[in-house]
Amino acid sequence: MSSSSSSVPKQPLSGWGRYPLVDSYLQRPEKVSSLTKIIQTAENKPVLARGAGRSYGDAAICPSCTIITERLNRMLAFDEESGILACETGVTIKEIVEIFSPRGWFLAVTPGTKFVTVGGAIAFDVHGKNHYRDGSFSRHVCNLKLMLASGEVVQCSSQENSDLFWATVGGMGLTGIIMEVEIALRPIQTAYIKAKSIKAKNLDETLALFEEYEPQYQYSVAWIDCLASGQSLGRSRLSFGSHAAIADLNQEQQAAPLKLKPKPSCKVPFDFPAGLLNRYTMSCFNAFYYHRQRSWQVQSVVDYDSFFYPLDFLRDWNRLYGKRGFIQYQCVFPTEVSREALVRVLQLCAQKGWGTFLAVLKRLGSQEGWLSFPTPGFTLALDMPIKPGLERFLVQLDRLVIEYGGRVYLAKDARLSPEAFRSMYPHFLRWLEVKSQIDPYNRFSSAMSKRLQIESAKERIKV
Repeated sequence: MSSSSSSVPKQPLSGWGRYPLVDSYLQRPEKVSSLTKIIQTAENKPVLARGAGRSYGDAAICPSCTIITERLNRMLAFDEESGILACETGVTIKEIVEIFSPRGWFLAVTPGTKFVTVGGAIAFDVHGKNHYRDGSFSRHVCNLKLMLASGEVVQCSSQENSDLFWATVGGMGLTGIIMEVEIALRPIQTAYIKAKSIKAKNLDETLALFEEYEPQYQYSVAWIDCLASGQSLGRSRLSFGSHAAIADLNQEQQAAPLKLKPKPSCKVPFDFPAGLLNRYTMSCFNAFYYHRQRSWQVQSVVDYDSFFYPLDFLRDWNRLYGKRGFIQYQCVFPTEVSREALVRVLQLCAQKGWGTFLAVLKRLGSQEGWLSFPTPGFTLALDMPIKPGLERFLVQLDRLVIEYGGRVYLAKDARLSPEAFRSMYPHFLRWLEVKSQIDPYNRFSSAMSKRLQIESAKERIKV
């Protein structure tokens, strides 16, 4: 069915941030074999694969044809000896952990939500709370099958067709459609995490605690009060954790160490009023959350759901930001300038009142794919509702990020300029060289690739 001649009208589509809203023709193939037909009948118009729609901005939207892969979700094979899982692109993190954690296996890298497909995890090269130790999702991808613009299906990995692999990892679906993947899971003894939560009085103490405890734990993350100022600038609650051994569990947990009881979830039933989230309400929430932990250090054993996916219990939480949506601004700064850069960002947030109750700090390790986000240093993520003045503030942050040699996470972006993008991603031209070879006519395109002007033919002329 042609995307242009279809009797089905375009539908409004957005990312998790609900901004921007873009009209698109949608296709939902039932089988991987249907992908060839979709590409052939698209009348040479651009297409793009989209998983669960958990990227935040316009990266997973193609106005002429967005291919929703949620039904391409078969598990194909699993090797109990090596822990290597073969599955289709639409399998979600949720499906993997629910099926394989009771069998003693877990993902080596998981993002902060389990409602992400493996295809999406590769396309954005997602990271977790252990990037400084275990790298991005792509480090644990053994092999993938990619459908090119020509319809040819190519296998690639870090060893086979490696240039194509590293262009696809973090390439946001612009090199082709990921069809099937093989990923390596890691063995676990229990479905629990041995955790430590520590309060820090300010940014210096926060960074010092990362240095002290990261060698002792597999995972680390900090919630930051981005509206605190003065001597409390950068105060935080840090969480460290490692997969628990059976000996770490209580008697009840030891009876079924790999089994979790189902937990109820709740749902945000409506869009919150636009003005509800302001510097005063968020300052009150941040102060409450910071002081809610009375002791400076708390040790506990928690289930993996609570540790890795704390927001997943609140369905449709993006409605908290109102109908206009929100932007998550996630940036990373190199290690040697992280403290200075973070001070300036936090000072700017406090001064301008552009704070949030969801501000997260993590340490990152080395970059994987050519358009992958991580670089050794610290990443800060800030969720901010769409309202007048936001873009002007974010442009200030862009300049600051570029000044310190950092970059913005494209999986979260909805408004970066082409010039800022090129300043932040120095390996872009290497990626573009591969893109131009395999997709010279931009059959795989997105609203983001148009906005950032990373279309093959145009860029070849410039280069």
